[in-house]
Amino acid sequence: MTGMGGEESRSKHTAGTQSRVWRVSEALLDWYAERGRELPWRETRDPYAILVSEVMLQQTQAARVVPRWLVWLERWPTAEALAAATTAEVIREWQGLGYNRRALSLQRAARVVAERGWPDDLTELPGVGPYTAAAVACFAFGRPVLPVDVNVRRVQERTGHDFDHTCAQALMDLGATVCIARVPRCGECPLAAACPSRGRRFEPLRKQSPFEGSFRQRRARTLRLVAEAPRPLASLDADAVRALERDELVRVEDELVRLPA
Repeated sequence: MTGMGGEESRSKHTAGTQSRVWRVSEALLDWYAERGRELPWRETRDPYAILVSEVMLQQTQAARVVPRWLVWLERWPTAEALAAATTAEVIREWQGLGYNRRALSLQRAARVVAERGWPDDLTELPGVGPYTAAAVACFAFGRPVLPVDVNVRRVQERTGHDFDHTCAQALMDLGATVCIARVPRCGECPLAAACPSRGRRFEPLRKQSPFEGSFRQRRARTLRLVAEAPRPLASLDADAVRALERDELVRVEDELVRLPA
């Protein structure tokens, strides 16, 4: 049997923990109000526009995404507009962003939305995994879910604090600009005073293979050539063509390589 003193002790402990979490979150949000990045997709609640930004931001830095996102939405401002575009147009517009299969998935998702509307479970959309679904749910639909990308996870693991959805954008910016992967800028961090990882240095989790000279580069070069105009198969990198064809980014007919219709 638990006595009143035990109940009171637990209540005080819970209140103290909640107070600390609140103070940490408040410090983070104050920092974000002053130092947060001005990104255009943060000024909209349109789920389509936010989905486009999230797909573009996969493997691509925000600074590179901003101008491409603006041009994309000017050309295809709605899911219905993107759904009606040809796949060839979409692939051409995506050139330079890398990981071109993202463009196909984005258009397929737009076609589902155009036909059926936005599903309650956003992971039902082609190419939309748990993180992207949480991001659209939070930023577009206002659902109380925290999207945990690599930056958010890093801040959570290093600080040991739990944050709710109201801190999502702030956590992303803190992880991207201050609590960075190898040498965090603890002197600039609003959470440093209470952070158990303050002053630590970290080894990279993994090293990405260089793009220069890689098969990824060969694929990208081949797709760029085909996007400019159909090419004879014999004039292209055959291995790259086969890989692109498997990913449905090109099609081969009568020894001619072209974009899908």
